[in-house]
Amino acid sequence: MSEQVTSAPSTISVQPSARPQFLWRIVDVIVAGIFIYAGVLKMVDPVQFANDIDNYKILPWPISVALAFYLPWLEIFCGLALIVRYFYRGALSILMALILVFTLATTAAKVRGLDITCGCFGHASQHWSFPAHLMTNLAIIAALVVLWVSNRLTKSLQGRRSAWRS
Repeated sequence: MSEQVTSAPSTISVQPSARPQFLWRIVDVIVAGIFIYAGVLKMVDPVQFANDIDNYKILPWPISVALAFYLPWLEIFCGLALIVRYFYRGALSILMALILVFTLATTAAKVRGLDITCGCFGHASQHWSFPAHLMTNLAIIAALVVLWVSNRLTKSLQGRRSAWRS
């Protein structure tokens, strides 16, 4: 007697599970909330933010004033873009550039011996130590990198899935 063994066709599923997507959305909202909160605090007192920028002694006063009026809105809009996922990668890129510039400017100020407040979170960050400020920025940078990579992987998997269906 001959036995016939039948098996189900082998398929590879590359669907990302709902759990990691849910976790990335939580990280999205947290990072967005940080930038929206920071932007609103700076938007409320642009003159103080202009003084905070000027304290770095990198830019002339008129540029500091212009940045004090525009950067908070940029942070708010980019934060909102992360939440609604519209211009998502653009928002991630802009926020990454902003946080890198802020981190480098703060480090340069520390190296030059300037005792300044970063102005990142208005009066809430006035008494932060340099290590606390640096660790906060590095954590935000890490979160932005993770969001960028997870977004690229998700897009890549979606592309593969649609190619396999055809």
